[in-house]
Amino acid sequence: MKVAAIQMVSSPRLADNLACARRLLDQAAAQGAELAVLPEYFCLMGHRDDDKLAIREPYGDGPIQSFLAEAARERSLWIAGGTLPLEASPAQDGRVRNSLLVYSPNGEVAARYDKLHLFRFDNGRESYDEARVLQPGDRPTRFALPSRDGFVWQIGLSVCYDLRFPELYRWYAREGADLLLAPSAFTDVTGRAHWELLLRTRAVENLCWMLAAAQGGQHENGRRTWGHSMAVDPWGQIVAQLDSGEGVVLADLDHSRLTECRQSLPALGHRRL
Repeated sequence: MKVAAIQMVSSPRLADNLACARRLLDQAAAQGAELAVLPEYFCLMGHRDDDKLAIREPYGDGPIQSFLAEAARERSLWIAGGTLPLEASPAQDGRVRNSLLVYSPNGEVAARYDKLHLFRFDNGRESYDEARVLQPGDRPTRFALPSRDGFVWQIGLSVCYDLRFPELYRWYAREGADLLLAPSAFTDVTGRAHWELLLRTRAVENLCWMLAAAQGGQHENGRRTWGHSMAVDPWGQIVAQLDSGEGVVLADLDHSRLTECRQSLPALGHRRL
């Protein structure tokens, strides 16, 4: 299956970000991708954390969701729509969910995942605390994607900071996942130190393909994100990557590679705990 990790440098303007996403999705579809993954916060990187509250949408309705549904339908493309702010149901304390919606080629929602783990970081120069405006999700989510060659890919969903919590990905592996998605917006500091390490480790320890679409560059709000969107095979090899700036990372995922790795090193069957 040909897949695309879309890298963006999103701005504080929703319309501009949707236009950029549309252009990059066109490129992915034109090059034969069956699945395209947008990065975390593809729709908005605001000046303040609470700027995302102004574009929140109820689940099932709103311009961002309409954009994703239309983009999938018009391009006959599976789209994992990065993340967007969805209203919690029932609404509580003004915070929102940081939600990843997957759309099938008919424009319908095939899966929803609300980011489980909320990022907090303070090194004296940079400070982040997502819990100020976000509510955590409460469950993992996986879905099945039948590719054009007839193989049905089992896909596990995650977002950014989730990468630091291996138990989530082990749960997906136990449930039969073949591919793990991780749309992200890693900071330059944490990305430089840990991004590649975490992605390759999650792929190796679970013998799964990994596809990570990232924010990558200097944003208008002053934040710098690490980028390096990539596809990693089940042996931990990076098969495609883009360092910085907007663009499309294309990779061919071979399901026979899964079989080869799992048969030669059946580590998932050797678990004792």
